[in-house]
Amino acid sequence: MKRFLIPAAVLLLNALVAPALAAPGMVLRDENLYSQPSATSSVAGRAAKGSSVNILTKQGGWLRVSSGKSTGWIRLLSVRAGPGGLGGARLGDVVGAATTKSDPSRVVAVAGLRGLNNEDLKRAQFNADELARLDAWAVTPAQARKFASQSGLVAVNVAALPKPVSNAQSRPAQEPSAWEAN
Repeated sequence: MKRFLIPAAVLLLNALVAPALAAPGMVLRDENLYSQPSATSSVAGRAAKGSSVNILTKQGGWLRVSSGKSTGWIRLLSVRAGPGGLGGARLGDVVGAATTKSDPSRVVAVAGLRGLNNEDLKRAQFNADELARLDAWAVTPAQARKFASQSGLVAVNVAALPKPVSNAQSRPAQEPSAWEAN
């Protein structure tokens, strides 16, 4: 009997604490909630544009969220973190940095927000099915030209850049460049 109580207590504690750790967010467009962080997994529910969600965790480019009675995975860029997030470079801040509008006069570095981290890369494995799905999107050069012409695009030939020459060939040896003088 005691063996049953410990797992039950852990589950109950998790159910009580998890909502307190969740960051609020808002869905930016109608989206499916998936059972796994993959668009090919089964659909666990729907989240309507503008609906509130609780962001539970992040994995790669996916967020696990709860929305009403549904819980599932949604694409990272489909959710805007709500006011406050979790504070101080945590999940809410990362999601907010990836999804909120910024002042166009400011330059903001967004390296690292593309959904891959070292652990994801270490676990990466070859997936022939995904490669085949990618190959299915390939077009022939003739199809590309037809699409371009339908869109009003025309080919333009651009002259190749001249081959680079070494510094010794481009100027006399006794004349220092402006960069070397600094």
